[in-house]
Amino acid sequence: MEPDGELNPDTDDLPLRANTNHILVRHYVLDLTVHFERKVISGSVVLFLEPCCGVRTKAEDDTGPDAGEGPGTVEAGRSQDGFLCGFQDVDAIEDGTQGLGKTLTKMEKKFGAREREGDEFQALSRVGSQTAAETHNNNALHLWETTSDGDFTLVLDCCDLDVSKVEEVDVTSVSAMSGLSSEITSQGSGVSSVNPQAAFIQKLISLPSSRWRQKHQLFLLCSRAPGAEDGSSLHFHRDRWSLQVRKEGAVSPQEFPRAVRICYETSPTGGSVRWSKDQDNRVCVYTAGSPINNRALFPCQEPPVAMSTWQATVRAPSECVVLMSGEEQAVPIEDGHTRFSVWNYYVTMPMPASTFTLAVGHWCQVTAEIPPALERGVRDGTDCIKTAKSGAGSGEQTEAELVSGLESSSTEGVKGSPLQTGSGDQTTCLDSTFSYASLEDEGLSVTDYSSMMDDSVSCSHGDYPCRFTERSARSQRVIPHRVFGPVSLLQKAQTGVLKLLPRCLAAAHAILGVHPFPRLDVLIVPAGFSSLGMASPHIIFLSQSVLYPGTSGSGENSLSLCGSRICHEIAHSWFGLVIGARDWTEEWISEGFATYLEDIIWAQAQQLSLQETTEQSDLKALLRWRRLSDELQNSEEELQILRPNMENTGQVSDSGSSTVKHALNPDKTFMQVHYLKGYFLLRFLASQVGVQQFIDFFRLFVKKYHGQLILSQDFLRMLLMIFPDMERKGLTLSAIYADWLDRPGIPKWLYERSAVWSQARLVEEVKAESLPLSVSE
Repeated sequence: MEPDGELNPDTDDLPLRANTNHILVRHYVLDLTVHFERKVISGSVVLFLEPCCGVRTKAEDDTGPDAGEGPGTVEAGRSQDGFLCGFQDVDAIEDGTQGLGKTLTKMEKKFGAREREGDEFQALSRVGSQTAAETHNNNALHLWETTSDGDFTLVLDCCDLDVSKVEEVDVTSVSAMSGLSSEITSQGSGVSSVNPQAAFIQKLISLPSSRWRQKHQLFLLCSRAPGAEDGSSLHFHRDRWSLQVRKEGAVSPQEFPRAVRICYETSPTGGSVRWSKDQDNRVCVYTAGSPINNRALFPCQEPPVAMSTWQATVRAPSECVVLMSGEEQAVPIEDGHTRFSVWNYYVTMPMPASTFTLAVGHWCQVTAEIPPALERGVRDGTDCIKTAKSGAGSGEQTEAELVSGLESSSTEGVKGSPLQTGSGDQTTCLDSTFSYASLEDEGLSVTDYSSMMDDSVSCSHGDYPCRFTERSARSQRVIPHRVFGPVSLLQKAQTGVLKLLPRCLAAAHAILGVHPFPRLDVLIVPAGFSSLGMASPHIIFLSQSVLYPGTSGSGENSLSLCGSRICHEIAHSWFGLVIGARDWTEEWISEGFATYLEDIIWAQAQQLSLQETTEQSDLKALLRWRRLSDELQNSEEELQILRPNMENTGQVSDSGSSTVKHALNPDKTFMQVHYLKGYFLLRFLASQVGVQQFIDFFRLFVKKYHGQLILSQDFLRMLLMIFPDMERKGLTLSAIYADWLDRPGIPKWLYERSAVWSQARLVEEVKAESLPLSVSE
């Protein structure tokens, strides 16, 4: 079988090439510059790597082109430090690259290398660069082909990137690392004398969460260190879906460099970002999300098992706002005498690289009152948001400045109040920029069927500063939040989003408990956005389609679309982000849960009575039933299955590579079966145990599984354990699989229940009001 068989244009599966069973990226440091005139993002990413335990050498692991099939597949386990190594997708893949050092000769000859020297890339004219690039590509391909097939190969998910250089970073040149060297020596590690770079990085990765700020400062310092002393670049090769890197003589993950810098530039047509104009006709760029996620923004490990932290420095034109998934509000710094500002963001919770989100544009912050001058200022080119600039400078902290903060931060406790921001040890109060709300606490009755229902939380995830263990976070019903958008939509965003956001946040807290993230930005994205919303850590993209229309007499009901969509995206903070699917084909774990919780949270936000909640829920259920029924009648059966890998769900190849079944199928983009069929499965389960008891169970589940990746069976098994009467009535795990997850079509219960919904009082009222219109027409 050809090793590049998954690239057949007739298939619709997305390959995940990263060999995450061999080596994992634990931290990314990105240094990016946004060029609107060329529609590219240039810069570098430094990967801090950790080899997985129990990895065999190439000779032991060379299992041939069918290694990913049948018995060769494995279920993801746990890595060295105990982080969950769950996996996103799981088809038995047909790929000949599973072996550690497996050569990709056929693929290389087919696609060639795209390497170019950074200096050549910047200096050569566009007209003359083609010949030079082709010459360099041939040289790079020759170097790659002459490397030993016994050398270990780091495989990263990557597409539509021009990679100019890959090098090992000399972290031993960072003076601040001497402190870690002393710790390693005092602990009697024998690794330091053999491979000091590996010992330093391993110690840095293993620093406890109580030293997270010191850890991030050291990561940043290391990312700026020069290349290795020998000055030679690592050998690398790019094909359609991946970047492969080798170091001559490094035959195992343990011998491979632990810190690697990749210099690259995105493509104007890359699939991970959208270059567009906002509703004020001003340029902007934002990450697009699925189906290929961020592999066309930076080389990364896409599978969810590769949970990592990251920090990013982004340079953008000074008049722009940079929003990103990050735990604290960034304070822009002027970048010397350039016309750029520098924004810095970071996260301390390990998450899949697919959740990294970036948006850069001429957006304004929505405030309680829109100044008239701002309303008149559309397209006048003036800044519409006051940003804190710390004067002229390089836009970066020097090594001395960073080192000076290490001593004070090395003993810092777990991150406390989420209402503070800053860089290093500087702290800035956010009251002037974040919105807050003072709402009366609305209690949620909780049935005590487990000791887990008390306030104590026992975390099962790896070590990071977890909000679920912070007592202050438990009572924080409304997290700090901001809303951004183009000037022309500020009034609608103020009337709709800004008005509803605190109510929805408080309602979500009442239903699900602690907010997983300390802050939230909401951005009204350009008109070309392909969905109603998209949730990422700390930031939500909303379509202008959900905004309050602002017509006279429209009242509270016209806010329903906006409110329910906000609730849907907020629900993803719990299901989709802090709890993610270990297999990307199980989208229902994210979308089905968010659709179900959307109704619960929105009813709480409206403070509806039990009867009103039931009637509203039944009306929505009927509308969704009709939508699902129409979709299933007009779609391929294989696209209707919620668990398409069935009993192989959660399985990966020996190397960790896999495919996402049907991810590139254009029809799937417009389907809602994972939203709707998943929603109805949850309604069915709620009908078996009681709605309130089912909501209470959600809180139990979040307490147990936050910070982890799950499969359908994790949720269902815990449900059956908490409610044993379900199994005694014949509702077993295999029965749920058979009726709901592993088959196309509509389950019998749903057919029967739809007849009941069609007789509901509110439905009858809608029919009565619409009938005269039909007659008159």
